[in-house]
Amino acid sequence: MGDSLNASWVSRLRHGLRPDWSRTAQARRIAAGALVVLAAVCAFRPDPADHQIPVVIAAHDLTSGSELTADDLIVESRPAAVVPAGSLGEIGAAVGATLAGPARRGEVVTDVRILGARLAQATAGPDARIVPLHLTDAALLDLLRPGDVVDVLAGADSSVDQSGQRPEVLATDARVVLVSARPKTLAGADDRIVLVALPKHTAHAVAGAALLRSITVTLR
Repeated sequence: MGDSLNASWVSRLRHGLRPDWSRTAQARRIAAGALVVLAAVCAFRPDPADHQIPVVIAAHDLTSGSELTADDLIVESRPAAVVPAGSLGEIGAAVGATLAGPARRGEVVTDVRILGARLAQATAGPDARIVPLHLTDAALLDLLRPGDVVDVLAGADSSVDQSGQRPEVLATDARVVLVSARPKTLAGADDRIVLVALPKHTAHAVAGAALLRSITVTLR
């Protein structure tokens, strides 16, 4: 009988030491609800790896006008939230393209960083064109940078009588997208060109005039 009393005393002690809230139905419901919420969070929380997407980046510093090769580029996985729109995901999409401006090592290559329709449209609007120009004064090329806004002027037409002809403004608000690199040697004529983006009809008129007339630009 003594053992029974001792056992009863121990049970009462354990029972008394347990917190009251843990024995209530409400506490059990709260605990169960918390576990359900935790399970749902774990189930629907996205895997960080799912938000990583492949992007093409510059493997080293690149100069404006570079023709991109496979050695110039690498693919890395980066968080989708920080990847720019128009980023290229495969090296093959960039190999052979011409870089429109200098790029630093690690910079993401996008569709508007290389010469093409996307760059023209982003620069001068839908259906824009890129026109190459040989300037009469090649020294101007040292002053131009991608992004500059210029007006394009033409001199006298070499195919007709030039008497009384005045320079003509062919286009305004042309946007410079590329200035070709200075040649390593200065021997001979300076054959560098400037590429400008213009709306379709204006681009055609400028390109046609450049075949017969001397061309220059004024800087804004």
